[in-house]
Amino acid sequence: MKYTNSFARSIRRTKNQFIDFITNKGKQNLIVIAALVVLTAIFALLNPNFINKNNIVSMAQSLAPYAVLALGVTFVIATGGIDLSIGTVCIASAVIAGKLYMLGMPLWATIPVMIAIGTLFGYINGLLVAKLKLPAFIATLGTMMFARGISAIIAAIPNIFFPSGTWFNKAFSNANGLPTGLFWIIILGAVCMYLMYKCKIGRYILSIGSNEEATRLSGIDTEKYKIIAYTFSGVAAGIAAIFWAASFPTVAAATGNGMELDAIAGVYIGGTSSAGGTASIAGSIIGNIMLVIIRSGLNFVLAKFNLNLNSTYVTYALTGLIVVAAVLMDVLKNKNAAKVKIETEKDKAKKAKLLALADLENEIDDVIASDIGNEEKNIKIAELEKQIAAL
Repeated sequence: MKYTNSFARSIRRTKNQFIDFITNKGKQNLIVIAALVVLTAIFALLNPNFINKNNIVSMAQSLAPYAVLALGVTFVIATGGIDLSIGTVCIASAVIAGKLYMLGMPLWATIPVMIAIGTLFGYINGLLVAKLKLPAFIATLGTMMFARGISAIIAAIPNIFFPSGTWFNKAFSNANGLPTGLFWIIILGAVCMYLMYKCKIGRYILSIGSNEEATRLSGIDTEKYKIIAYTFSGVAAGIAAIFWAASFPTVAAATGNGMELDAIAGVYIGGTSSAGGTASIAGSIIGNIMLVIIRSGLNFVLAKFNLNLNSTYVTYALTGLIVVAAVLMDVLKNKNAAKVKIETEKDKAKKAKLLALADLENEIDDVIASDIGNEEKNIKIAELEKQIAAL
């Protein structure tokens, strides 16, 4: 029967939850996804080579480090802070680990080294912001410059070389045409979703972004969870270094400026509030996918029509417009949410109708869970369905 099993109930509840999510939180993500589809179609029409296999693999390789950076910095932005150091910390982690590899350290050992360096920088940022009360902009600007300088001093040579064509590249970048970085993004995205939405760590981080003082007065150690947020960002920078080194074996010392801006722009585009308190892990990935598509698509279009324009600068211009539009949407959304809404008779009637529908659906659930016979169940469910249809 239609309603006489728990699977049907789960489907119905999942559908209602999905509709509620889209109505209340997912509009911006839907807009971004629609924009992705439109942009991909436009670039493919202007230059069919845009969607060939090699370019898709290339885009996936360039996406991985930026998406991982975005996942980490989402936790910081959710607190209402910012982390400008993630780009140079990512490159510094790769440079220092690469230098040790060139001096004889096993390749596998570079992985924990990169993560440890990123974690250390993230923890330092957390201490500076949470304990010493430095503005996040100033604290992370300082560590950004320090990471850039220290990597150049330690490397002592312009470029660091990782091996190519090894298990390292296949595991974190490209395995015979298969973009393995995408699988890691999915795994790391799932982990971040769990931490953000299912753990008290995420709930407290979001609470700090919504109202730090109220969170502190409720007995939560806001300093501790701020440090955790910045540490997560540092861990992500270290992991991003792994993908960067696997995809681009030649790593230039004293670079990384600008990577953080792309990652942070993707976070804002994906729906995370610049004021904190609201975060979208999936949106952070989607936002960075959009930037990668724009960057790659413009290269193909400008090459096809022999336009004498630098695609990087055009990308910056478009990204700036998109970020402003995304933040403006967030500001308008918060402004509308803060307005005092006067319910009309129509609104009251609609709300009463929705409540009545929810009550009837709950009654159906109660009938399904009851011990009465199937025939009696079906009769009662049919009567309730008629009432639902009438509403």
